[in-house]
Amino acid sequence: MAARDGDGWARCDRGHRHWGVYGAAGLLAVHHDDAGTPHVLMQKRAVWSHHGGTWGLPGGARDSHENGVQAALREASEEAAMDGDGLRVQGVYLDDHGGWSFETVIAEAAELLHAVPANNESVDLRWLPAGKVTARNLHPGFAETWPAIGLALSPWLVVLDIANLVGARAEHGWWNDRAGATARLLAEIGARAAAGLRTVPGQVPALECWFPRVSAVVEGAARGAVRDGVPVPGISVIPAPADGDDSVVQAVRDARPWERVLVVTADRGLRGRVVELGAEITGPRWLLSQL
Repeated sequence: MAARDGDGWARCDRGHRHWGVYGAAGLLAVHHDDAGTPHVLMQKRAVWSHHGGTWGLPGGARDSHENGVQAALREASEEAAMDGDGLRVQGVYLDDHGGWSFETVIAEAAELLHAVPANNESVDLRWLPAGKVTARNLHPGFAETWPAIGLALSPWLVVLDIANLVGARAEHGWWNDRAGATARLLAEIGARAAAGLRTVPGQVPALECWFPRVSAVVEGAARGAVRDGVPVPGISVIPAPADGDDSVVQAVRDARPWERVLVVTADRGLRGRVVELGAEITGPRWLLSQL
C-alpha cells in the first residue's frame, strides 16, 4: 500500500476507459441556505485533463488503502484547498460500471466554504444553486449520475423511539434493567451509525452508505442509560421529561426545514402524529436488523 498507488487507467465492463486503478471518488459538498435552496460546489477541470474544460466534482483516483470517503476528502484538499472542517458526510452514492466504480461522497457544508484551485487540475471552483448545475458543460460521468444524486441532497434526521425499540428487541430480562438494555442498544446504534446505515426505506436514489443525524428519545427508568451527561458517540440523546411520545414529536418539529425526517417506531398513535408534521416512518425491524 502506497500513496498514489491508485493512479493509472482502468477499463470497466462497459468498455470505457477510466482514471483510477482501484476506482475513484469525488466530493459533492452541499449547503442549504436559509430559504432551503441547496448549493453545490462545482469544479471546472483543466483543459489538459481527462474531459478537460467540463464541470464536475473535486475528485480522483482512490488509493488501495482508502475508502471512498477518505479518497474524496483527500482529493478535495488537493484540488480545492478544503480540509474537511465544516463538512459532515451524509451519504455515498455508488456508480458501479463493473470492474470500476465512482463513489460520490455527499457532504453537508455548514456554510459556503472557501474553495480555490489548489493544483493544476482545477481552473475554477464555484458554489452553484442545484437548479443551475445542468446549465454548465458537465463532465459526462457527472452528467449521467446527477439526475439521481440531485435527489439525495437533503440531509436526513432519524428520530428513535427508544422505548419502542427496546421492547421490540426483546432482549432477555430487559424489563428488569431498562437503563442497561437502553445503554447497550444505544451503543450498538451509535457504532452502526458511524459505520453507515442502509438506505432509508423508500429513499430515492438508494445510497451505498447513509450517515444521517440520529436523535434518540429515552424516557422513564431508561433515562439512567445516560448518566452525568456522558455523550453516546454518533447519537444525540434526548431524555424525555415526561411522555416520550411528546419528545419525539418535538424532535420532529425542531428539525431544520430542509431536513427529511424518519421516525423509527411501531406505535400507531405516535406514527399518526409525526406523519401530520411531514415525517416519514418505519418500524423497529428496519434498524434492529442492521445491528
